[in-house]
Amino acid sequence: GLPDIDGKAVVAAIREWSQVPILILSVRDAEDEKIAALDAGADDYVTKPFATGELMARLRALVRSRRPAEAEKPAVVIGPLVVDLARRAVTLEGVDVKLTRKEYDVLALLARHRGRLVTHRQLLTTVWGPAHVEDTHYLRIAVGHIRDKLADDAADPRFILTEPGVGYRLQ
Repeated sequence: GLPDIDGKAVVAAIREWSQVPILILSVRDAEDEKIAALDAGADDYVTKPFATGELMARLRALVRSRRPAEAEKPAVVIGPLVVDLARRAVTLEGVDVKLTRKEYDVLALLARHRGRLVTHRQLLTTVWGPAHVEDTHYLRIAVGHIRDKLADDAADPRFILTEPGVGYRLQ
């Protein structure tokens, strides 16, 4: 492993704000290690010893699978609202907005998909985990708190639009 931090934590942190290809190269070959790294957001996992040709082919495949048209943006700006994905920070009109971890995760997921519908299922699975896919009340409460903190009126939203029975969209 890495000397000061778990590699899976590094992958998860990168995935907070970027979809850059990630290939794990490790001596650890246990199935549960591979699964955990891939579930954390790695795109591929190669164990030592490895053939150089295979590693190069896997790297070429990863690069091919990425769309070069859209550059990663470490921050999403919507008028006075800034969701800084690299720093895990939110500001409204230049003032820091204090969000809980779950509230931030919901808002960050919406920001990464700005303008597109994010379903209840996607939000619940990503933020709370697959065991909570039916717990839409968690999501309603979190979105309500986010709206309160952003002074976003659900009846006349500036930021978060509700698609009734389906999900949410950050405009």
